[in-house]
Amino acid sequence: MVNEKETAPQKLILENYQSPGDIVMLTAAVRDLHLLYPGRYLTDVRTSSPGLWEQNPFITPLEESDPDVRCIPMNYPLIHQSNTLPYHFIHGFIQYLNFQLGTAIYPTAFKGDIHLSEQEMSWISQVQEITGNDKPFWVIVSGGKYDFTCKWWDASRCQQVVDHFLGRIQFVQVGELVHNHPPLNNVIDLRGKTDLRQLVRLVYHSAGIVCPVTLLMHLAAAVPMNNGSPRLRPCVVIAGGREPVQWEAYPGHQFLHTIGALPCCATGGCWRSRVLPLGDGDEKDAPDQLCMHPVGFLPKCMDMISVEEVVQKINLYLDNKY
Repeated sequence: MVNEKETAPQKLILENYQSPGDIVMLTAAVRDLHLLYPGRYLTDVRTSSPGLWEQNPFITPLEESDPDVRCIPMNYPLIHQSNTLPYHFIHGFIQYLNFQLGTAIYPTAFKGDIHLSEQEMSWISQVQEITGNDKPFWVIVSGGKYDFTCKWWDASRCQQVVDHFLGRIQFVQVGELVHNHPPLNNVIDLRGKTDLRQLVRLVYHSAGIVCPVTLLMHLAAAVPMNNGSPRLRPCVVIAGGREPVQWEAYPGHQFLHTIGALPCCATGGCWRSRVLPLGDGDEKDAPDQLCMHPVGFLPKCMDMISVEEVVQKINLYLDNKY
């Protein structure tokens, strides 16, 4: 007689409460588990960003109280080898899940797995609601979270980028109000006006993105283009020297980095957190977490990235449409 428990799909609840960008990478691991082991698993998640899982066909509601459910706190220890091995962030959760399950999962696509319903894709964008037209727009991020100030670029330089393309690109500024996102002029200001699902839809309608290493970079790759085009969404990432290129960069993105150009990132990303201490009691104020070469409020690696370089990379997309 066949043991039903041996043939029934294994029930998994995957847990992770890190930032939304991390959760985008977890969506890829769930996708690849199901595509490579169809019918073998039922998966549910407990994460900090439930909006990223809406419409996901690989999610089955499960309860922790079910004795057949296995709960797995998810992590990506591969990050500790990111400077020395040729792996991307997308491999992090996948490798860990392989260790937990004894599987041989691998990436089936070089992006996260964000889904939109037919109804969502039929809705006009928030930008069209505001302006009354559906002209193309780019999303821009002028700051970031206080726990990682080393990721910030200069907001005044963001303003110069916006002004350079005035009349040519409509920029839309986004960001959570609890974080540092200095206001920009000549933009549509949606800071604090989008929940996570609305942000996904905004990216879906966008023609391009300018941002540091943050959630928007991951969404630029993971969210499909709104015209059904197979083309990769334009994205200019102002990265500096904090994180290794191979760990973060996506195909089709212009990833502006300084890896190898400074002593502090001569052999890979420095992974430092803050430029200057904030005095908030966070462990990221520790000396070994602070930038080794600050230039005012910027890390030197970010100070080295000029307005002209960002403008040039945006123009690569604008001047070479096909």
